[in-house]
Amino acid sequence: MDNFIVSARKYRPATFDDVVGQHSLTNTLKRAIINHKLAGAYLFCGPRGVGKTTCARIFAKAINCFHPGNDGEACNECESCISFNEGRSMNIQELNAAANNSVDDIRGIIEQVRIPPQLGNYKVIILDEVHMLSPSASNALLKTLEEPPSYVIFILATTEKQKILPTILSRCQIFDFNRMEEADIIGQLKKVAANEQITYEERALSLIAQKADGGMRDALSVFDQVTSFSAGNITYDSALKCLGLLDTDFYFRMTDAFIGQRISECLLLFNDVVNKGFDGGIFMGGLASHLRNVLVCTDAATATLLDASEHLRQQYVEQAQRCHPKFLYRAIRACDKCSNEYRYSFNKRLSVEITLIELAQAANSDNDDASGLGPTQKLKPLFKDSQPTPQAAPTTAQPPVQRPTPPTAANVPPAAQPAETTQPQPAQPAQSQQTRPNSTLRAIHTPSIRLKPSKPVEEPSPAKLQEAAPQYGNAPINPNMLNYYWTQYAKGLPEEESALRGRMEQMSIQLRDNGEVEVWTNNEFVNSFMKPYLPQIEAFLREKLDNGSIHLQLHVHITKEQTLRYNPHELVNKLMQENKGFANLKNSLGLEPD
Repeated sequence: MDNFIVSARKYRPATFDDVVGQHSLTNTLKRAIINHKLAGAYLFCGPRGVGKTTCARIFAKAINCFHPGNDGEACNECESCISFNEGRSMNIQELNAAANNSVDDIRGIIEQVRIPPQLGNYKVIILDEVHMLSPSASNALLKTLEEPPSYVIFILATTEKQKILPTILSRCQIFDFNRMEEADIIGQLKKVAANEQITYEERALSLIAQKADGGMRDALSVFDQVTSFSAGNITYDSALKCLGLLDTDFYFRMTDAFIGQRISECLLLFNDVVNKGFDGGIFMGGLASHLRNVLVCTDAATATLLDASEHLRQQYVEQAQRCHPKFLYRAIRACDKCSNEYRYSFNKRLSVEITLIELAQAANSDNDDASGLGPTQKLKPLFKDSQPTPQAAPTTAQPPVQRPTPPTAANVPPAAQPAETTQPQPAQPAQSQQTRPNSTLRAIHTPSIRLKPSKPVEEPSPAKLQEAAPQYGNAPINPNMLNYYWTQYAKGLPEEESALRGRMEQMSIQLRDNGEVEVWTNNEFVNSFMKPYLPQIEAFLREKLDNGSIHLQLHVHITKEQTLRYNPHELVNKLMQENKGFANLKNSLGLEPD
């Protein structure tokens, strides 16, 4: 079996002209070679797989070439070029800083720098992944980078420039490599497919380029994978199955269902996605990206931001003409939110379906805010009734009519009779809203009826009030149940009564004879604070324990100072007692604790 070489290595560029998608950088490097203006240190930074290390090797071979061309390319015929192509050149050393990141490794490089090149003009040191150097190793390299020998050139490569020390950045010429465009990747894949005699579909290569995310090395690796899966005939369906991707047609159909407010179709499409084995969170993330592409294509000026083939771009433009921008704003936010919260959802499928239903109902809504950032719309009925209910004709809104409240036994004594009645005045006919569209509607005046009792209302006597009071039994009091209901009353207090709840949780109660309950507080202020609440607490305890003899008595229990917790009023009183100057300041300024 012949040794197989992956496409990323087999088709690695050997000249500057072979580098794809970095024309401005390669032209700058060739100009530097032609004009003999070489710096002592270069820094190549950018995403993975865009040609940083490849350009460093091509540049190192070109500056050591004995007979470089007029365009700055190496001749590939001299001894220096041949030794480099065969991998035996001693003038070019490539080190991985991820594995050689200590101070001792940098010292070894500095020792090698002292030896001049034996063949060629320059000794080139290529440090890949230079951001992995330790801080000590980076500092050890600073002096050599700033003042290297005339025959030494450093080329540093990294994917994370922000992690490199600023002192190193200031000593290098920085070249920022860009992500490759989809069109450039597709063009290179077509060349490889032609050389390897592989048939392909244009949509399949576009799918591979999207999967590569701007990296040529990733694109060639995915290309080899799909080629093996499809046996040399790359089709769109085979690429989808091999890469485990969802067809973009699902996203277009889902968006069309949103526009048509076809909720049933949205749910059925999502069911097909789940049956194909795709995760709901990944689907929502892909749907958000699709809607973003549609939003980009709503304007011809921003349609160029879409990195896709011409056929796919035309599909996005056609769908964008049928979508309102504010719906796209809301839909993108809803899909992104659902995708982020998907992993924490208890019923994951239900959370996705609810989002789809909301988007289908909000697609053609006219009452959404213009920004699309307002609250989500309330859900409407999902399915229409078999017999539609006739709707009333729209009428002009009228203010509510105030009507007199009839007297009842609760607010009028039985003997009271209406003595005076104010006759209603005929209402003036109001002008219609159609004739006066800008007029303000006024409330219709309704005559009031005043009732005067024939004799004064008698106040209830204390005896009647006592009879109306709730009657409790005389059940025995259990101390444990007393403490339990005391705690329950405190926990049931509303949030605005948090001060009372905190006091009650810190107090201790003790049951005495004849239903007497001693409540122990910390100080006199708490004692006076609790007095207004005692009747309510007593009534609660009497009802729960079915004993009307329960009576609460407040007592002050003095504790150690370090165990007390003061509220603002207590703290101010304590400071005034200990410091007369503070008391005078408070009184003179009229301050009160907040």
